[in-house]
Amino acid sequence: MVLMGAILLAMFCSSVQAAPPSEEEVKAAFVHNIAKFVEWPASADARGVLRLCTLGQGSFGAAAGSLRGKPVGGAIWEVEQASTSANLKECQVLFIEPSEASDLPRLLDSLKGNPILTVGDSEGYAEHGVVINFYLEQNKVRFEINVDAARRAGLKISSQLLKLARIIQPMGGAQ
Repeated sequence: MVLMGAILLAMFCSSVQAAPPSEEEVKAAFVHNIAKFVEWPASADARGVLRLCTLGQGSFGAAAGSLRGKPVGGAIWEVEQASTSANLKECQVLFIEPSEASDLPRLLDSLKGNPILTVGDSEGYAEHGVVINFYLEQNKVRFEINVDAARRAGLKISSQLLKLARIIQPMGGAQ
């Protein structure tokens, strides 16, 4: 009887092991940790809130919801799904879904001069001006940084974070 109980317990424990995090959950964790190494200008202070907006149709928004209320630096995360009519300039972090690729140049142009950490996960996003872009390498999530785009947005990225990233030059070498 004791042996049977031990076998059932072992089977139960092995079946409730946590599944590995999804790719989107890993990206949300990356966003959380990356934000700790980014300095926004004082003018971007939003009363102790770091607003993460997701724009477009995709699966990142659901994973990002797990950040809501979590502390980051001296602030807490506020997460919302933005629409094209939303005031994106109120976001400190903007995740741009792949569904917005065709509108990316216009979108980035509308954000010029605003201290917004733009983030995406589509090939070519960093070259077109998105600050942080995720990509897969050997089934692992990695990130690249467009330092010129960060500078233009008034964001300071820690050298510790830059050491971990692939540095991307803007398309055409534009400054």
